[in-house]
Amino acid sequence: MDDLLMFLRARIEEDNHAYAYVAQMFGAEALVDGHLPMLDQIDMLARDYTAMDPADTRQAGLTYAIRVLAQSYAEHPAYQQEWRP
Repeated sequence: MDDLLMFLRARIEEDNHAYAYVAQMFGAEALVDGHLPMLDQIDMLARDYTAMDPADTRQAGLTYAIRVLAQSYAEHPAYQQEWRP
C-alpha cells in the first residue's frame, strides 16, 4: 500500500503543478473549481490511512476508497494493475 500512496501523492503533486501553471498562464478563472478540492480530499485520505492503526476496522474501507480513487490514474505508466480494487 505504501507504493500506491507514494504514486497517488506524486500524481496529486503533478496535478497541482499543472493547475498552478494554467492559473499563471490563463488566470484562475480558467481552472475547474471542483477538481482542486478533490485533490485535497484524496491527499487527506492518504494521510489518514498513513496515520491509522492497522487494527482499525475502518482500514479496509479506506484502502478500497484509495484504490478506487487511484484508478483515475490507471493510464499512467507507473500505475500497477495490482492496485485495482
